[in-house]
Amino acid sequence: MRTRTRIAVASSVTVAVVALAGCSGGTSGTSAGATSSAAATGPAVDLSSVCPATVVVQTDWNPEADHAHLYQMLGPNPSIDTEKKSVTGDLYANGKPTGVKLEIRAGGPAIGYSTVSAQMYQDKSITMGYVSTDEAIEFSGSLPTTAVFAENDKSPMVVMWDPKTYPDVKTIADLGKALDKDGGVVRYFNGAAYMTYLTESGILPKATTDGSYDGTPAKFVTAKGKDGQQGFATAEPYVYEHEVGAWAKPVQYQLIADTGWSPYPETMSVRNADLTKLSPCLEKLVPVMQQADVDYFKDPTPTNDLIVKLVNAYNNGWTYDAEVGAFAAKQMRSLNIATNGDNDYVGDMSASRIQDLMKVAEPIFSKSGGHVKSGLKADDLFTNKFLDTSIGF
Repeated sequence: MRTRTRIAVASSVTVAVVALAGCSGGTSGTSAGATSSAAATGPAVDLSSVCPATVVVQTDWNPEADHAHLYQMLGPNPSIDTEKKSVTGDLYANGKPTGVKLEIRAGGPAIGYSTVSAQMYQDKSITMGYVSTDEAIEFSGSLPTTAVFAENDKSPMVVMWDPKTYPDVKTIADLGKALDKDGGVVRYFNGAAYMTYLTESGILPKATTDGSYDGTPAKFVTAKGKDGQQGFATAEPYVYEHEVGAWAKPVQYQLIADTGWSPYPETMSVRNADLTKLSPCLEKLVPVMQQADVDYFKDPTPTNDLIVKLVNAYNNGWTYDAEVGAFAAKQMRSLNIATNGDNDYVGDMSASRIQDLMKVAEPIFSKSGGHVKSGLKADDLFTNKFLDTSIGF
């Protein structure tokens, strides 16, 4: 499960978060306007004979640029359901309809903060869902899923700090030493498995961690640089510098993925029992997702505009604007979050990397009551067989 960090207004420190232009609650069935999918070119792809009439994808959070490969596949004028927090339209490939619909459902508050794995097993109408590798490991025995496409190669989750207070800190390990000396803490959402890894591996002293983070900037701001905090490289560095008025300066950070806890984030996954049935569909659909991922980064603006429209229409307290979306797109490429990895195509996963994560993750999940499959192997969690090796950045 990807524990999201979200920015909210904290009146105690008079935090000003930039309001989204044209924010509206919307109504069920409203149109979201055009997307950039129609501008792409290439051969037509017919999914009507092999895929469900509507491919339903469950995401793990509200719409954001981190999910852009999905929204990139929506054809012109998709329909918004503001009650269900979902958007449905023609599924496009190479600028043409594929003969099926795509429904993208918001996660997080829209599903009661449930894991996507649990939601997929509760609602069998879901075709695919975002399941990060650590979540797949944790629930491999009770809610088994198979990843078929990794939209990003690295998780954007970070630990961040004030570079003015800690000018010599370059890594999370450096931060841990500085916080231990100065009495500061790293705030995070309680229960996050990555934090157990960071403390048990000695990267962060346990005394320097605080699980009271609630998604608002209040405590970080009032600590005046003394404390660190979890966040996402695709959002918080921009938001804290430009949109949190009570802070309004840069933050420094390190990707948690670079410390040794490196799941593939938000992989497109199916229930294990459905893999064989869906294989004819996935053979054609996965390359479409690969191409959409590549096409998004060629011109992120139209899809980001759609994402902002959806956020406005869902109107559930989550704020996201075009500036953050543009920043996210740049960060994903510059930080090698969205990359081909060690080959020339996008979306593949490495068994050895997953095996390395399993070594550190299984003991943690076993202690916390997880449901790891007995005898689990890395190959149980993913397949690269549906990928087109000619499609990459």
